[in-house]
Amino acid sequence: MTKRLVSCFMLMSSFFIHAQQQTVRPEFQINKIETNPKIDGQVLSDSVWTKLTPITDLNQIKPVYGQPASEKTEIRVAYSNTTFYLAVVCYDSNPDGIVISDSRRDSGLDDEDSFLFIVDTYNDQQNGFLFGTNPQGMEYDAQIDNEGKGNFNQNRTQQAGVVGGTNLNWDASWQVKTEIGDYGWSAEFAIPLRSLRFRSGNNMTWGINFQRNISKNTEVAYWAQLPLGFDIKRLSLAGKMHGLDLQSPGNLKFIPYALMQTVRDKAVDPVNTNTDFEFGADVKYSITPSLTLDLTYNTDFAQVEVDDQQLNLDRFNLFFPEKRPFFLENAGQFTVGSPGEVDLFFSRRIGIGDDGALVPIIGGARLSGKVGQTNVGALTMFTEKVDELGIESNNFSVARVNHDFAESRSSIGGVFVSRAGLGDADDDHNEVYAIDGRYGLGKKAQLSGFYARSATPGINNDEYAFKAKAEYNWDGWLINGAYTEVGQGFNPEVGFLQRSSFKKPEVLIFKSHRLENWGNMLEIRPHTSYRGYWDFEGNQITGFWHIDNHWVWKSGFEIHTGINITTEGVLESFSLQGITVDAGTYNHSELQLVYLTNPNKSLSISGRTIIGGYFGGDRISNSGTVKLRIGDKFNSEYSLSHNNLKLPNGDVTAVVNRFRLGYSFTPRMFLQGLIQHNNISDIFSVNARFGWLQNANTGLFVVINIVKDDDVLDGLNNQSITVKYSRRFDLLRK
Repeated sequence: MTKRLVSCFMLMSSFFIHAQQQTVRPEFQINKIETNPKIDGQVLSDSVWTKLTPITDLNQIKPVYGQPASEKTEIRVAYSNTTFYLAVVCYDSNPDGIVISDSRRDSGLDDEDSFLFIVDTYNDQQNGFLFGTNPQGMEYDAQIDNEGKGNFNQNRTQQAGVVGGTNLNWDASWQVKTEIGDYGWSAEFAIPLRSLRFRSGNNMTWGINFQRNISKNTEVAYWAQLPLGFDIKRLSLAGKMHGLDLQSPGNLKFIPYALMQTVRDKAVDPVNTNTDFEFGADVKYSITPSLTLDLTYNTDFAQVEVDDQQLNLDRFNLFFPEKRPFFLENAGQFTVGSPGEVDLFFSRRIGIGDDGALVPIIGGARLSGKVGQTNVGALTMFTEKVDELGIESNNFSVARVNHDFAESRSSIGGVFVSRAGLGDADDDHNEVYAIDGRYGLGKKAQLSGFYARSATPGINNDEYAFKAKAEYNWDGWLINGAYTEVGQGFNPEVGFLQRSSFKKPEVLIFKSHRLENWGNMLEIRPHTSYRGYWDFEGNQITGFWHIDNHWVWKSGFEIHTGINITTEGVLESFSLQGITVDAGTYNHSELQLVYLTNPNKSLSISGRTIIGGYFGGDRISNSGTVKLRIGDKFNSEYSLSHNNLKLPNGDVTAVVNRFRLGYSFTPRMFLQGLIQHNNISDIFSVNARFGWLQNANTGLFVVINIVKDDDVLDGLNNQSITVKYSRRFDLLRK
C-alpha cells in the first residue's frame, strides 16, 4: 500500500512538473535619466519621452485571446535617483467613445478605459505594487501579496471580504497626470522611490507587467501574456525590467491629525450632546528600503466607511472585513490560516468589541518588510479599559516570519499571536502559535497548509487547527482539494472562527473555455464544488454541493445557472431571527441564477436568485444591485437583499436596503453617502463622508453618522459629526 502511495505521488509530481512549458517572459533595459519629464500628461510633446524607445506589444486576453490589442499603445519607462517614471500613450480610433466611470481614488478600473502596471520590486515573483489610472487622472494603487490571492469568504450567508492578497487601502505618495486628445489619451506617472519597498544595489531587476482596458470592446490586453483565468497580479508570469541602480532614498514621515467630534443622543430627555477634541499622530520610518517601522499614537479611523449591515440567517458567525487603513497596510504579511473561516490573526479584534462598539486604541508599533528573501512582521497595540462594556485594557501582539523561495513559488514561515489583559487577573491571556508553508510545483500547481495551536487558561484539550490544500491552476483549469480541521479546544481570541470545532473536506473543479465560432458568446465556465462540515462524533453539520456554468457574452453580459444540493445537521434547536429551528437533519436542493449586465455601461444590473428548501421549509432569496453613473463625476448604487423563509415553526422575511452615492469634484475631492436599513432590527443608518485628499490618505475629512432605530422602545437615535484633518510631513529626503 505504501509503495502504491509513493508511486502515485511521484506520478502526480511528474505530471505537474512536466506541464511547466513556460512561455518566454518579455524583458527590457530601463533608462536612467538626468532631466526629469514635466508631469502634465502631455507625453507626445515631451522630449524626455520622445527620445526613448516605446514598448508596444500588448496582446489580448479577451475578447480574442492571444491576438494583438485592437488599439496601439506606447509605453516608456525611466527612472532617476529619486523617482520611477512611466509614460503611456493609449491611441484610440474613436476618442469620443472613451469611457470614464469614476474619478475617486482607488475606484475599480475594470469597467472603463484605463491603464495599469505592476512592479515586483523584490523580484520574488510573489509580492508587488499595482498602479493605475483612467483618462481623467484617477489615482489607483494597491499592495499585492502572494500574487493577489485575496481569500474571499464564500459562505453564501456572509459578506465577502478580502483579507490580504490585494490591499487597496495601501496609499502611497505619487503623482499622475493625463491628457485626452484626438489621438486617444495619455498619462504620466511619477512615483518617488521612497514610496516603494525594494532592495538596493546595482543592476537590479524588477518584475513588471502592463495592462490596458479598452471599454468599447470590453477588451483587456497585457504586455506579458497570461493564461486564461489569470490577471496582472500573477507576478510569477510577469516580464522583467533590468538595469536599476538603487540606493536607499531615505524615508521619515510624520503624520499628525486633529479631530473634533460632536455626538447627540436624541433618545434621552433632555437631549445629550457631547463634543470631544482628539489629537494623534503616526510616524513612518524606513530602516532600510525594504524594512519600515510604523508608530501610532491615539489611533483614529473616523474617516473609514461604516460596515455593511448584515442579517444572520444561519447558526454561525458573520464576517465583517477590516477597513481601517493602518491595519490593512501589509495585512497580507500577517495573514495565516483560512481567512473568513479560520483566521489566526484578525485585526478587527483590536479596537472593536464583540458587539461592534469602539474601544479606544492608545497606540502601538509595527515593523514590516523584507530582509533578503525573508518577510518579517511584528505588531503590538494597546487598547484602553472601557468600564461600561466590561472590557479591560489589553495588549495585542503578533510576530510573523516567512521565507520566500522565489523561483519555486514556495515559502515556509511561522506566526505568534497573543492577547494579554493588563488588569489584575493573572489568567487573562491567550496565545496562538502556527507554522505554514507553500510548495510550488512549477508555475501551475501548489501545495499549501498550516498547523496551529492555541493556549488559553482553563482549556487543556484539542487546542489545534490545521489545513492542507493542493491546487492546479493553468490554461483555464482550476482544480483544488483541501482538508481543514479545528479542534474542540482551539481558541484564537485575536482571530476569527466562522464556526468552531469541525472537520471539513472540500474540492473544486473549474474550467474556463474560450469559444470559437459561437457568435456573440465569448466563454463558458462549467464547474462543480463541494464542501462538507462534520463534528468529532461523525455528525454532518453542513454539506454544500454546487453544480454551475457561467455563460459569458462578448458584450459583457453574463448568466450563471446553478444547482445546489445541501445538508444541514442541527444537533440542538436554535433561533433564526425569532423562529425556532428544531433539531434534525435537513436535506434540500435549490436552483441558483446569477445575472450581470455589461458593467462598462452607464446603467448596469447584477443579481442573484435562489429558490429551494431551507431547514425543513422553503426559501426564496433575491439580491441585486443597480448601478447608475452620470459622466465621470456621479456614481450611484442601490442594493437589495430580500429573503423570504417559510419554516415549519413560522415565517421570516428579511430585507436589507443599501443605497450608495458618490460625487467626485476632482480625483482628490469627493462626497460619498451610504444609507442602509433592515427590517429585522429596524436600524436606519446614514454615513456621509466628504474628503479632500492632499497626499495619499491624508487631508480633510468631514463625516456625518446617523443611526436610528424605528422601534421607539429600543431608544436608539444618535447623530454625530466628525471633522478630521491630517497632514503628511516628509522629514527626511534624499
